[in-house]
Amino acid sequence: MGAGPRRGAGPPDGGWGWVVLAACFVITGFAYAFPKAVSVFFRALMRDFGAGYSDTAWVSSIMLAMLYGTGPVSSILVTRFGCRPVMLVGGLLASAGLTLASFATRLLELYLTAGVLTGLGLALNFQPSLIMLGLYFERRRPLANGLAAAGSPVFLSALSPLGQLLLERFGWRGGFLLFGGLLLHCCACGAVMRPPGPARAPRVGHARGEEAEAADGAGPRPRAAPPAGRAPRRRLLDVAVCTDRAFLVYVVTKFLMALGLFVPAILLVNYAKDSGVPDAEAAFLLSIVGFVDIVARPACGALAGLARLRPHVPYLFSLALLANGLTDLSSAHARSYGTLVAFCVAFGLSYGMVGALQFEVLMATVGAPRFPSALGLVLLVEAVAVLIGPPSAGRLVDALKNYAIIFYLAGSEVALAGIFMAAATFCCLRRRRSQDAPAGPASEGRASDTEEAEVEAEGDSEPPPASTEMPRRLEALEMLSPLAGSPELEAEAEPRPGHEECV
Repeated sequence: MGAGPRRGAGPPDGGWGWVVLAACFVITGFAYAFPKAVSVFFRALMRDFGAGYSDTAWVSSIMLAMLYGTGPVSSILVTRFGCRPVMLVGGLLASAGLTLASFATRLLELYLTAGVLTGLGLALNFQPSLIMLGLYFERRRPLANGLAAAGSPVFLSALSPLGQLLLERFGWRGGFLLFGGLLLHCCACGAVMRPPGPARAPRVGHARGEEAEAADGAGPRPRAAPPAGRAPRRRLLDVAVCTDRAFLVYVVTKFLMALGLFVPAILLVNYAKDSGVPDAEAAFLLSIVGFVDIVARPACGALAGLARLRPHVPYLFSLALLANGLTDLSSAHARSYGTLVAFCVAFGLSYGMVGALQFEVLMATVGAPRFPSALGLVLLVEAVAVLIGPPSAGRLVDALKNYAIIFYLAGSEVALAGIFMAAATFCCLRRRRSQDAPAGPASEGRASDTEEAEVEAEGDSEPPPASTEMPRRLEALEMLSPLAGSPELEAEAEPRPGHEECV
């Protein structure tokens, strides 16, 4: 019924998966840290180009928008060519973007190089790495997501002081050039993205066929095994996931969250500098956020993997969003270095919880087969919010010269996202589960991990019929005209995947 691969052919939860996890750690670090780390160069860019803060902030915003907005494109490319080639090309594009940006003479050239090219390159690395991580981990998936998400604070705590050092010694052009060289490591990470081999499958062609069946979500059907490294989906982009009510709740939550989540981190360094904090200490504030974030993400991922808490991960995600929003609201007037440090500790803790849980919630909501398409669509919606949030905040800073209003707006949006997620999950989705319980949630393609295991167990108990008897069984079914509409008989009439290959 499209619940996923059979037992024995599932994710290995280890082995080469730990190498894939390490590569995903690096990719996540680059993808999330770079749009924030380049904010260290904003003052130099404003001075050289004679631009305001809102115009300069578009560099980070375009980079984030490309990272999120090209999600469907990345999904289609992964389906067509596989994860590894897409990531190798993405690493080259990301490096070329910042290298070309070091020669820019106008802000428009920075938008096209550092914003569009580098953002597209990071997107072509980020989404395939998450897809590959889901192929290697299932039982340890919350922990794996938390460890991979820890790459963001680790790289942020390193790239922000490094950017300040490069700015002082080589200027922003030299800093961009050296950062472009660093991004070539994305190619090395893409090279190790070896897909799980078919050796774990109990029968030749059977496990791969079941993965294709799960991807289609339309029951068994004969089809060839997909080439190694490609996402196990028949459609290039499965937009049918948009009919899932739980997915729609998640999309609205992510849109509200993205309006304000990144604003404090992007404005933090310049806010501290305008408050009289020395440049080096102001850049170190992002490192404090990163240090706390490093501990929060793996710890929250391990916590979400506990048997008692894993079914309630959406509520834990809502709590993290609410805590992050309240942190912004309570720290709107922080101006001394001590209060800014306290804000960074609280913000890093709640921000790390959000980062560790956001993709785990999506995987649990739509299931692994539909995760690539769902992730691409979510990132596209999030890109719209990213294009609205940080540039609008920068324009308000230029007009009002008041950072408190920005923190109030950002905190309100993130807190509202947490409240909406919790309320919608409790009122709408819980009621729907109780109403649909007799019908079986697995038929809707949105079963939990436990339900998937039950469906897999039932599927394993049915031995595959011999292919030589299939024509006779079809003729017998055609003779049973009064029962022709029976779902059981229709399911029986369908040939099982991998069947022709066994013959």
